[in-house]
Amino acid sequence: MLLVCRFAPADPATFADRLAHALELLTAQPGCLGGEAGRAVDDPAHWVLTVRFTGVDAYRRALSPFPVREHVVPLLSEALADSPATYETLLGAVGGAVERRASLLTGD
Repeated sequence: MLLVCRFAPADPATFADRLAHALELLTAQPGCLGGEAGRAVDDPAHWVLTVRFTGVDAYRRALSPFPVREHVVPLLSEALADSPATYETLLGAVGGAVERRASLLTGD
């Protein structure tokens, strides 16, 4: 599962530190495969946070610990809400080899 949140922070000076702390907390959770944050090249006022999880259950469990609820959940609530933030990973690739993955959604 992939979490993708886009931001246009009100206080860009401290935003990178907030993202770093969120990544520390999330990537320490069981089932988290890693994450990244970056700033838009064409518009440095915009940021993105991406975090990979083994599945929806791991994502939901990762949001449960108190430090995550205290820091990460409020940060995620600031994400731009004009598009979905959670995606199932259907294709993965390493070294030119593409792996197709089964959908987690019922009926697919």
